[in-house]
Amino acid sequence: MALTSKERAALRAEANRLSAVVHVGQHGITEALRQTTDDALRTMVLVKIQFTKTADVSIKDAANDLAGALGADVVQVIGKTATLYRNNPELKRKDEPPWRR
Repeated sequence: MALTSKERAALRAEANRLSAVVHVGQHGITEALRQTTDDALRTMVLVKIQFTKTADVSIKDAANDLAGALGADVVQVIGKTATLYRNNPELKRKDEPPWRR
């Protein structure tokens, strides 16, 4: 499911207040990093990923690969930071989204 431009814009606005939860280091995208990102997406739905200066990967390519592997959507890539979104219908609906808790 691809995000519409309105949904993507709303998620970008929400992502401004998020801190990076996942950090990609010099080893790039590893299986452990995929698992960590998957866990974060499962509980938070919207996840910001910070790539270090030593990360030996193209940030856009890495974000797209990670999103494809995890069934997520890339919301945005700015500088060394990428934001991913994956809806989780199993999370209980509350007044505020999971990333604000």
